[in-house]
Formats: sequence, structure tokens, C-alpha cells
Amino acid sequence: MACFFRRRIAAQLGCTLQQPEDAFIPALAAVPVFKKQQSADFKLSIATLRMSGILPSSGDIQLQAESLAARLKRDSVVEDVSAGRGVINFKVNRKLLVQKVLESFGKEEEGQFGLNSELLNTLTRGTTLVEYSSPNIAKKFHAGHLRSTIIGNFIANLKQCLGNNVIRMNYLGDWGMQFGLLGAGFAKFGCQEKLKQNPLQHLFEVYVEVNKDVEQNEEMMQAARAFFSQLEQHDSEAVSLWQQFREITVDEYQHVYKRLGVHFDIYSGESFHQQQAQQVVQKLQSQGLLKTSEKGTGVVDLSTAKDMSSVSTVLRSDGTTLYITRDLAAAIDRKEKYHFDEMIYVTDKSQAIHFQQLFHILLAMGHSWADRCEHVPFGLVRGMKTRRGEVVFLEDVLDEARARMLRNMNQSKTTKETVNPEDTAEKVGISALIVQDFRGPRESDYTFDWDRMLQAQGDTGVFLQYTHARLHRSDNGHTLWFYISIIAFTIACLAKWPFFRHG
Repeated sequence: MACFFRRRIAAQLGCTLQQPEDAFIPALAAVPVFKKQQSADFKLSIATLRMSGILPSSGDIQLQAESLAARLKRDSVVEDVSAGRGVINFKVNRKLLVQKVLESFGKEEEGQFGLNSELLNTLTRGTTLVEYSSPNIAKKFHAGHLRSTIIGNFIANLKQCLGNNVIRMNYLGDWGMQFGLLGAGFAKFGCQEKLKQNPLQHLFEVYVEVNKDVEQNEEMMQAARAFFSQLEQHDSEAVSLWQQFREITVDEYQHVYKRLGVHFDIYSGESFHQQQAQQVVQKLQSQGLLKTSEKGTGVVDLSTAKDMSSVSTVLRSDGTTLYITRDLAAAIDRKEKYHFDEMIYVTDKSQAIHFQQLFHILLAMGHSWADRCEHVPFGLVRGMKTRRGEVVFLEDVLDEARARMLRNMNQSKTTKETVNPEDTAEKVGISALIVQDFRGPRESDYTFDWDRMLQAQGDTGVFLQYTHARLHRSDNGHTLWFYISIIAFTIACLAKWPFFRHG
């Protein structure tokens, strides 16, 4: 549909400048949608035309833009042409735009809308592995993991809609020193009975207590190091306790993911790559990439001048592995198992340096496919609390969203009677939670606001569901109009996200 307009603009340019229309396609770009201001639909880069030899490379670029814009005509397709700063802006006929959208729906099979368009059929399609959510076992599922879950699921859905084979992976934080702390802490503060009654809550309480104890008690830290060392040496008692913690947590999280409408093809974790991490260390050593620091840790020099000004620590002084070591092993293992064409990690922006180092080391090891790995960062959520205080688990947030939505429904005079109001409140409340996450630029921090999230007007999940319901009540064409509303909303979201504009 967008290609129809691009072609018509290119055709007029070709007639005006006596050039083939295909020569203008690379210089024509769609303009991102902005919520609060009117903008053109397409823009033509004069600089691109100069570089391709269509326009003279000398002379004032602005005068060239104005001169060419004056020669172009308005017609039934393009209703406005204007010169900008080194560009020419085109605004297309809105009625024709709607007709073209509906036309496309009539031609495409269900779920295939747009895939065969000129705009998308040049995309390279293959296997995309998306790692997202990735909470830490036995620790609270905080707002950062919620954002990773929402954004990662969106990316996976989008990649799948574009015709890719998508592998959805939840890479659990199920290894490392936090398990040393938890194992040692459970011996002192844990209770199997409480663990049966409220598993995640009790594990979280133990983790909080042991962290307090470590600050004042060096013996507890030594016990934690000893427990983690036992884990890495596959001590049966330590492994059994760790396995119990992991199974409990995964089972609890799966219930929450089901409420969010999120699923994973693979539940992986750091623990899957213990032996491979040691193999990575050996490989780094054999390639001459591993150095020993003054503190006795194993490091890889990432500085271009090889002056140790920028290093990544991959091994503790006691020989145990680190998060990045296991990430290196995981990346290599995934490539061998799944033969992905691209791999996307969705985590908060504080991990940007970690992934820069990860990709850098992989390339240094000779894995050229690391160029096809990407970190998609996002900003932090601030102020996410329930009435009970600080959020401990994601389930608290979902329960709160349902409860607040149910209260709003009960207080509204226009609410229709439903068979199951709690189920309706659950769906609308969770929609509101997800949509609020898409409202702003992806990499910006935002302050969570329950009242704003549950508003019935504006760019909210509540209004989206309301619009959907009303469209379904119309006598005909409701499915088409619903998809149009979804597309319009999605475009508005994507326009704010650089990853989707350029990725």
C-alpha cells in the first residue's frame, strides 16, 4: 500500500526530470507518524539525488529543493507538495489511503497482510532467536523484567508476522553467586514448610535476610562462596537444593506468563552452560586472549591499543565463571543448535556495556556471526507500587491491575453487565498495563501511574479494548476496521521506537 504511493510519486518525478522512476525509489522515504503534529507522508532527499547524479552536485541544495517542488503537480494521489530543508515533502490523499488499506485486506490471506508488499518482500527472512523476560530464580520479578517481557514478546510477534521463524527464549538467571547466598541463607533462615506454602515469597524473604547478614558477617559470605563452589563441582546436596528452587520458580512464573498471554519455546538458563563456560575459558586461553590481572582474575583485553585500558573479567580468582562467561558459552551453543540468522537480547539499558563486550569477545574469538547479534535496550520503570507497598512479584501488579479495573467498571454508569466481570477486568487491566509500556520512547525511563494507565480516553489499553468492542458491534466490516485501528495504533508506537524504524 505504501509502495503504491511511493511509485506514483516516483513516476511523476521521472516524468519531470526525464529519468526512470526506479531511480527515485531509494531517495523516497516514509515519514514517521507523530501524535501531536501534522507531518508529511513521504519525503524526497535532494542529497541522494545529487549523489546519484540525477541533480547537479554543485549549487545551493535548498534552491534545488524549492525549484523541483515548484515543478511538481498536485493530483488525485498527492494533494500537497512542499520544500523543506534539503527535502521535498509529499502529503497523500487520505480517502485514497483508506481505500488502499481496505483493498489490501481483501486480497491477502488471514495473517498475511502486507507480507507480499513491495515494501516487505525484499526483507531477508530467516531464523530469529529472541531472548527476553529472563528473571532471576528465587528473586523478585521486578518491573525491568516486566518491560523485557512486554517488549520482547512484541518483537517476537512482529518478527513472526514478517515471515521469520522465531524462537522465543527465556534465559533464566539460575546460576551464579546469588545461589551461593541463597543456598547458605536457606540453611540459616529457610523453612521447608514455608517453602511449600508460599514458595517464591519465602525464597525472597530468605534472600533479603541473607543479604542483610552478609553486610555484617564475613563468615556468611564465605559460606556463600563455599556453597556456589559446591554447585560448580556438582555436589549432590547443593545441586538438589538448587534444583528445587529452580523448579518452584519456573512453575510459578509460567502461571504469570499465561495471564500475560506470553509463551516461550525454550526455558534455558545460565546453569545449562557451566561446562561450556569452562571450555570458553580454555578457548580464550589457547587463542592468547585470556590474561591474568594483578588480582588474579581472568580478563580479556578489549582496548584497541592492547594496553589493558579496557578489560572484561571472565573468571574469578578462585576459578569460578561469571555472567559474561556463561553468556559467551550460551551464544556459541545457540548458534550451533538453532542456526539462527539473528539473535536479539531484550534487557534494560544498564546492560549495554555488557553486551558490547560480549559481542566484541565473540568476534575476537572468530565468530563472525556476532555481527548479527543485537541488544535492544529499554528505559527503567519508576514508582511501580501496589497498595501493599513495594512490588515484590509481577503477580502483585497483575492482581492490582485487575482489582483497579474492576473498581472502575463498577463505578462507571456506562458499564454494561457482563457474564464474568472479573475476567473482563483481568483482560482490560492487563491490556492497559501492556499498552502503557508502549506509549513513550523505548529507551526513556518513565514513571508508572495507575490512574493514567486505566484512563478510558487517549492512547490507553482501556480505550483500545473499548474501540475493539464497539467495532465488533457494527453490522458489517467490523473485522477490517478492527485491524485498521490496530495498524494505526501500532504505527504510532513504532514511530517512537528507533529499533523498528531502522532495524
